[in-house]
Amino acid sequence: MSTAPLDQPGAVRDENSFDPLRILPFLKSRIPGLADGPIELKQFQGGASNLTYLLKIGGRETILRRPPGGTKAKSAHDMGREFRFMQRLSPHFPCPRPLAYCEDESLIGSTFYVMEKLQGVILRRDLPKGLSYAPEQARQLCLNLIDTLIKLHTLDYEQAGLSDLGKPAGYVERQVSGWCERFEKAITDDVPRCEALMAWIKAKRPADSARPGIIHNDYRFDNVVLSPEDGTSIVGVLDWEMATLGDPLLDLGNSLAYWVQQDDPEMMQTIRMQPSNLPGMLRRDEIVRYYGEKTGREIGNYDFYYVFGLFRLAVIAQQIYYRYKLGQTRNPRFQAFGMFVTVLAQVADGVIQKSTL
Repeated sequence: MSTAPLDQPGAVRDENSFDPLRILPFLKSRIPGLADGPIELKQFQGGASNLTYLLKIGGRETILRRPPGGTKAKSAHDMGREFRFMQRLSPHFPCPRPLAYCEDESLIGSTFYVMEKLQGVILRRDLPKGLSYAPEQARQLCLNLIDTLIKLHTLDYEQAGLSDLGKPAGYVERQVSGWCERFEKAITDDVPRCEALMAWIKAKRPADSARPGIIHNDYRFDNVVLSPEDGTSIVGVLDWEMATLGDPLLDLGNSLAYWVQQDDPEMMQTIRMQPSNLPGMLRRDEIVRYYGEKTGREIGNYDFYYVFGLFRLAVIAQQIYYRYKLGQTRNPRFQAFGMFVTVLAQVADGVIQKSTL
């Protein structure tokens, strides 16, 4: 494997800008030893939900997270909840240590929180220039990714003090009905209506898991930080916006919705968001088998979890596309999200046509 470049931010987009000097007094009151300045603000371009910035104060690098502008789903982008989740989880699991949470929206126009910055590599659609993996290294990276997810799913959430941040009972039903409702509220006239797809998901919904766990709800390569030394071990997991307690198999299905493998058809390759197509990476069915063997879970209804993951990802893309269509965000990346929704719906329909459930 070649030398791994670190993830770097760029200039702050005009629509996401704010004056960082306004928050300096608040941060100094919450973070011991914080210097007066100078202060510098940059923005990470990855991600399509909460906004992420590099905030450098007097030479100390931290990360600031805030919600996007425009129409938001009810209960989404709760900065305080994400802050509390990481606060309790960080002693037990590799995630950034949160430093300060601000609910005063007058400072930058929204709530926000600041956390420590993890140094490492973040993989996005394609490998950055100068980074490569031999097939055996790609396989090890894939196994490390799955093992970290398994560690999260098997963590004792009661011992970690997270029992009050999720309700495992009724979780599957709430997810199915909730994501269907979100799609219907964000529908535009240039994407499939997904009526048959939603009906199938509702009809095939499994019972709640007898072994609930902590679930991330957006676990993929660009939400993990890799060691800059070896590029395969995971030093931290990011983006706990949607984390909760529930059925770990739904979390696995959500992750597999992002997993475009090397032999997938061209329409799936067009929406690939991570380098899961590298030689040596496990296929989706191999990931499911490995996860089942390591956890002792039966995954006989895999088609449901994969189809639900595809639909849920389509809804997330549609909510962002809806904001773009309404002019609530001008990020040019979001112009293609309607096409993403169409492809995801087609892939889900194809799985349903072949399913024996």
